[in-house]
Amino acid sequence: MSHQSELIAEDIEQYLREHENKDLLRFITCGSVDDGKSTLIGRLLHDSKMIYEDQLAAITQASKTSGTTGEEVDLALLVDGLQSEREQGITIDVAYRFFSTDKRKFIIADTPGHEQYTRNMATGASTASLAVILIDARYGVQTQTRRHSFICDLLGIQHLVVAINKMDLVEFAEARYEEIVAEYQLIAGKLNARDIQFVPMSALKGDNVVNPSELMDWYQGPAMLELLENVEISHDQNLRDLRLPVQYVNRPNLDFRGYCGTLAAGVMMPGKGVKALPSGKTSVVDRIVTFDGDLDAAYPGQAISVTLRDEIDVSRGDWLVAADDDVMLASNFEADIVWMHEAPLEPGRLYDLKLATRDLAGKIAAIDYQVDVNTLEQRHADKLDLNAIARCQVELTAPVPVDDYRTNPGTGSFIVIDRLSNITVGAGMIHRPLDSELPYEYRDNDSKANVVWNRTSVTQQMREQLNGHGGKCVWFTGLSGSGKSTLANALEVELNRRGYHTMLLDGDNIRHGLCKDLGMGEAERGENIRRVGEVSRLFAEAGVIVITAFISPFRADREAVRGLFKDGCFVEVFVDTPLDVCEGRDPKGLYQKAREGKIRDFTGINSPYEVPVEAEVKVNTDVLSQHDIIAKLLKQL
Repeated sequence: MSHQSELIAEDIEQYLREHENKDLLRFITCGSVDDGKSTLIGRLLHDSKMIYEDQLAAITQASKTSGTTGEEVDLALLVDGLQSEREQGITIDVAYRFFSTDKRKFIIADTPGHEQYTRNMATGASTASLAVILIDARYGVQTQTRRHSFICDLLGIQHLVVAINKMDLVEFAEARYEEIVAEYQLIAGKLNARDIQFVPMSALKGDNVVNPSELMDWYQGPAMLELLENVEISHDQNLRDLRLPVQYVNRPNLDFRGYCGTLAAGVMMPGKGVKALPSGKTSVVDRIVTFDGDLDAAYPGQAISVTLRDEIDVSRGDWLVAADDDVMLASNFEADIVWMHEAPLEPGRLYDLKLATRDLAGKIAAIDYQVDVNTLEQRHADKLDLNAIARCQVELTAPVPVDDYRTNPGTGSFIVIDRLSNITVGAGMIHRPLDSELPYEYRDNDSKANVVWNRTSVTQQMREQLNGHGGKCVWFTGLSGSGKSTLANALEVELNRRGYHTMLLDGDNIRHGLCKDLGMGEAERGENIRRVGEVSRLFAEAGVIVITAFISPFRADREAVRGLFKDGCFVEVFVDTPLDVCEGRDPKGLYQKAREGKIRDFTGINSPYEVPVEAEVKVNTDVLSQHDIIAKLLKQL
């Protein structure tokens, strides 16, 4: 059944035409166990008058033996169809239901809340444009709320509706609703979804599901069904990048050769220049053929046959893309993999992979890290168990065109198939291609040795996650006696007291070990700073806040060190204490020796100090107290 409409009785053909031209929204319901997902769907169908009388009679009878709502009809039984689901009162498998309203057609996937059925939830989310995440108003945000929000975000769902359910059990309190909204906003800050909306409701009673609630007049937003009818999904499709994975070459006679497939992205039109991948051969679209006749344009989701003006070699598994599109061919790439089988994923084992319409062999070469979807933490893993999610490196036996899943889901996803049983054991979302099949890469460098850069399995992001903060370099520069070392030491003490991981590199200490072979000439002082900069970068990549205290008089040397760091990770602190004050302090007696000619090339006396042009922080120890300076630095960090 679709929906109640007078046209069904008056003009069935007109009704069918209107019904055919409505757009379709696929969405899922997810959340913790017993948050009311199945009840919400049942209520949507019931209040929209989309249940046949015999269906209603059947679930009314079943409610007496399997229901959980007392004397009321248990609407959850509409989608909890398995016997084990009714016995336990939970959702195990993904249940799909279709319905429509005057504005739109819908396909709902009711996904499981149990952690052990995460793979089923991911399956339902893979084709959805919107996710309804239910939260029990009594308990607020739960572990499964975070888990399902992360999986929806991982699968590229752009629209989230956070339904705060069972408001009737908290007396429809506005304060409780606002409290849960604020709690979920902390999760939302870590998600890529661009459209997140909130609605308070009671699926059991029907408040704010189809009709606005009279008991929550403090909520001025739309009811759930109105949100679903009006969410804008037309812009979710990628119309820029043309992608047609060829599924079949249609050759019914000598005069026709059509390349068949479902358009994954972009707009295909006759006269458009296209390129076949991986061969790179180009041609021009001649016709777009369908069962109902030729098209002037084809859009994502349409099944089409394309004929070309030139005879070029195109086979099943090849892609047709725009002639000027720069699509990388890669035999290995990074991907997020959801493991869906009881037998664990074993790195190095050969599997069959299906990318779009291409089948080929490959292996998971390495597991970069596994994601704890309950806390979003990253941790080391040697294998992946059922329902685990991890960032992996995948190696294929041949180069193929590769897309980023978030840009092109249709061509940026793949499944992993066991070669012996031929069952699907995993699903993957491509993150980025890797230029090299080896665990190292060549980088431009001026090293005199023939060396490469080795990529480590433990990434900087993982180290920073473990430390609880990012790595940075705080570079104190200024004249001798300006107070650099004192400030650097005080800053490290304060950061350490607050739980930050730090390392202090002091100029004199470095000269005792790493740079003890260097003199004090201009070139050797530059080499001293270069070495310190490289060491500082290594500490920062380990997620450590490294603090340095060096005169570092030359601007070019400091800028070279800055260039080793990402934007925002290098903080230059110019200790701008006047020369006369520094010389008056002269804690090491160096100024006096320089005046007497016993020290050559001493900064400030017979060697220049080049003042920083755009230091992040500028302080003067002759004007500000140490306490005030440290407070200023902490604010900057």
